[in-house]
Amino acid sequence: MPDLVLGPLLRHVGPTEATVWVETDAACEVGVLGCSSPTFCVAGHHYALVHVTGLEPGEASAYEVHLDGEKVWPEPDSSFPPSAIRAPGQAEEVKLVFGSCRICAPHESPYSLSHEEDERGLGVDALYAMAMRLKDEPVEELPDALVLLGDQIYAHKPPFDTLEFIRERRDAQNPPGEVVADFEEYARIYRDAWRDPAIRWLLSTVPSAMIFDDHEVGDDWNISAAWVEEMRHQPWWNDQIVGGYASYWIYQHLGNLSPEDLGRDALYAEVLNSDDAWPILSDFAYRTHREPDGTRWSYHRDFGNTRLLVVDTRGGRILEEGSRAMVDADERRWIEERATGGFDHLLLGTSLPVLLGPGMHHVQAWTERLSRGAWGARFASWAEGLRRSEDLDHWASFHDSFAAMAGLIGAVATGERGDPPSTVLILSGDVHHGYLAEAEFRGGTESRIYQAVCSPLRNHLPGEKSRLQSSAWSKPAAFIGRLLARLAGVESEPLTWRLTHDALLFDNQVATVHLEGRRARITFEGAVLDDGEPGLRKLYSRRLS
Repeated sequence: MPDLVLGPLLRHVGPTEATVWVETDAACEVGVLGCSSPTFCVAGHHYALVHVTGLEPGEASAYEVHLDGEKVWPEPDSSFPPSAIRAPGQAEEVKLVFGSCRICAPHESPYSLSHEEDERGLGVDALYAMAMRLKDEPVEELPDALVLLGDQIYAHKPPFDTLEFIRERRDAQNPPGEVVADFEEYARIYRDAWRDPAIRWLLSTVPSAMIFDDHEVGDDWNISAAWVEEMRHQPWWNDQIVGGYASYWIYQHLGNLSPEDLGRDALYAEVLNSDDAWPILSDFAYRTHREPDGTRWSYHRDFGNTRLLVVDTRGGRILEEGSRAMVDADERRWIEERATGGFDHLLLGTSLPVLLGPGMHHVQAWTERLSRGAWGARFASWAEGLRRSEDLDHWASFHDSFAAMAGLIGAVATGERGDPPSTVLILSGDVHHGYLAEAEFRGGTESRIYQAVCSPLRNHLPGEKSRLQSSAWSKPAAFIGRLLARLAGVESEPLTWRLTHDALLFDNQVATVHLEGRRARITFEGAVLDDGEPGLRKLYSRRLS
């Protein structure tokens, strides 16, 4: 009899329909709430994305998963509530939970933050703590979505079970070493990242929206054209990048899309109609890596009169010096068409913050200009080394893209693109600390504009790096960085931004955005031990509008 390997994951949910993702150990028919779908096969692995229809707006439906007619979910004797799909109704209230950067490891005492006691120093998993809180909440009070903004897995820091699997199938002393190296190992790391009972229940009941970042492939992935060219000369690189893209498409990207978008997706149709889709997906992944133009990973979801527009900042980059861009021209136009007024709130999800500490922002813009040769070949080589050693690949290091995004936000916030929303809120992760910054354009705007960063869910930042991030918000750092950028020919920005609180948040953390009509509030919570068990405590909360 077939069985579940992973899932169910509740992904896209609308007023009358939803999608539920599963991985199984054999080909079968997957049934959810009277709807069914056959599995599709990729390299011997079996998956299904069930399109559930007939939901009632505003109502919650507990569901089971059946494989060839046999119930396999919920698991017997589970301590968690039944999984449920809550279809949105007419209520104006929206609640979104977001975060990024989660290294998978067992949830066992002492949950140490000390690298002397625990070589990874991971601490308490904020996502696990959130799941344990939510299991006691009525289904009507659960978040409308869980927005995971990058680094859902760490391919170059796999969990111990994945490491054991790697060591059993190849000699990890040889390159690429103890990292995830191909599709088979990617399938295993996703299984280990999402199979914990609490995480599994959370993902089965709270709709999820995801986007990838560098650690889904490896540290510094797509940081520069020079880096990519070096990697392409490694004999193991093709297997690694093809496995990364193909697994992301299966495990994360498919569930981001609405049933309508899936119905128009030619690649998805081709996969469904194949006996084994590995040749199709591996060819797609290889071509996407070589020529990223034309593959759109960005997407959007609407929650009542709130729009969430998630922008890819990693996979679709144009990396040639002199024409660097976060996304290609077609995807940029797609984003601009959907980033409009007419909503109560516009939320922009990007794994990389648009607004960093001003000192760090200007330094990144400066190093990009140096890498292009603004100060000659010697400084260009030095800047490339600095870019890699300090991970300088955020929006400011794609300064033309930063300027375009700033212009788009300004146009929405001033009403040039329709009735201005109450807030334009950028949700991001990546930098392993949290903060809320408010931005202002010269001349003013109708909308309040914020950058909210919540990172990590579980990957504590060492002390020396936390001090560096804090200093980036100081006035001296901003002055020096701005001076260097101007000397290299970087144009001035049309906006300024500042923290709304005194200090950055360095805990493992998760954040919640509450929206009600045109009102908005954000709350950051840090992971703690409560009577020896993982819990959450409030770090910071602010009314946004």
